[in-house]
Amino acid sequence: MSATPPLADRMRPTRLTEVVGQAHLVGEQGLLRAALDRDRLPSLLLWGPPGCGKTTLARILAHESGAVFLALSAVLSGIKDLRAAIERAKLARGRVLLFVDEIHRWNKAQQDALLPHVESGTVALIGATTENPSFSIIAPLRSRAEVVRLLPLDVSEIEALLARALATPDQGLGHRQVTVAPPVLTRIAELGGGDARRALGLLERLVETTDPGEALTEDAARESLARRDILYDRAGDEHFNVASALIKSMRGSDPDAALYWLARMLEGGEDVVFIARRLMIFASEDIGNADPRALSLAASASHAVQVIGMPEGRIVLGQAVTYLATAPKSNAAYVGIRRALAEVSQSGPLPVPLHLRNASTRLMKSEGYGEGYLYPHDHPDRVVSQQYLPEGVRQSRYYEPGPFGHEKTIAERMAWWARKRRGD
Repeated sequence: MSATPPLADRMRPTRLTEVVGQAHLVGEQGLLRAALDRDRLPSLLLWGPPGCGKTTLARILAHESGAVFLALSAVLSGIKDLRAAIERAKLARGRVLLFVDEIHRWNKAQQDALLPHVESGTVALIGATTENPSFSIIAPLRSRAEVVRLLPLDVSEIEALLARALATPDQGLGHRQVTVAPPVLTRIAELGGGDARRALGLLERLVETTDPGEALTEDAARESLARRDILYDRAGDEHFNVASALIKSMRGSDPDAALYWLARMLEGGEDVVFIARRLMIFASEDIGNADPRALSLAASASHAVQVIGMPEGRIVLGQAVTYLATAPKSNAAYVGIRRALAEVSQSGPLPVPLHLRNASTRLMKSEGYGEGYLYPHDHPDRVVSQQYLPEGVRQSRYYEPGPFGHEKTIAERMAWWARKRRGD
C-alpha cells in the first residue's frame, strides 16, 4: 500500500490562478502570466527560500504551456541522468521543460553539460535554487536563463492556504471536519516563516492529532507549537545574511543587535568554529590596533569554545561578541595591507635597497649589501633617518592610524618619530 502524500503535495496548485503569493510573477502584469499569454516558454532560474512555490510554478508553466515536464534533482542526479533526460527530450513531441531542483548543487562541469541543450532550445530550463545565482550558477547559464526572485509568503497568504486546506474535503483536511481557532491558524502561519510547505505540515500534524469533528483550540495547539524551528540555512543565503548582520552590528557598536544575531546563529545550529573564525577576522579588520587586545580575546574565545563545547560555549561567544561590539573601531590595518598589496601588484617586485639587504657572505659585502645600515638601538631615542621603502615608492604611506583607542597613541608616536627623523 502506497503512503499518502504530504498535505503540501496534495494541495499543490495546478493553475496559475490558484497560486497564492508571488503577485509580481503570476498577476495580470506578472512575468509568468505574460509569458503564457504570449505562448512563450522561457528558461528561468527561480531563486527563493524553501516553500515559496518554485516547484509548483515550474509544473504549472509546463502544464499551461502544453510542454512535456521532465524533472531532475541536482542532489540525486548527475551528468548520466542529465543525458538520459536530454535523450527523452529529443524524442518528445513539442516543447520540453526541464526542471532541475536545487540546481546550485551541480558543479561547473555538470552545469556546463546542460548549457548546450539550453542554447539549442532542446529544453526550456527551469532551475530552482535557494542560493544566490550570482555565486552558484555559471555565468553562461545565467546569461541564457532569466533570474526570477521569489519572495517568502507573508502570514496572510499562508493563512489563506491553510484555510483552503481545511475547507478542501478530498485532497485537503476538510473530511476531518476539524475547526481551527483563528489565533491558532495565525500562529501556524507565523511559524511557517514564509514557507508554505512547513506551515501546511504543521497544520496536518495538529489536525491529525485532533479527533474528527472537534475544535483545535489554542490550549491544544500550544504544546505542539511551543518551539519554533528557527529559519537558518547553514549552507544557504540565510547563513550568509545572518552572519553579515552579526558582523555589521558589531561594526556599528550595537552589542544588543550583535547578541541577537549571535543567538540566531546558535539556535539555527551554526558551527561554533565558523562563528569564532568570523570574530577573529572582525577583531583585526574592524578594531585592529585601536584595541590590540581584541584579537587576543577573539582567539582565546575560539580556543575556549572548542575546549568547552556547547551549550556553555555560548557564554564565551557572548562575552567575545559584546567586547568586540563595544571596542573602539579602526580599519586602518585592513586598509593598510590592501594598499600595500595594490602597490605590489602595480609596481611589481622592486629591488630591496642595498643597505637593508642581509650581508651574510664576503661576496654580498663586496656587492654593498648592508652598507650604510643604521642600527636604531645605537642611536638616541632609537630613531634614525633611514629609508626603508624601495626606490619608486619612497613617499608612499599605507598605514594611517585612527584617532580612537590605542591607535591615537600610535598616531602620536608616529608623528614624534617623523619629527625626530627630520631633526626637529
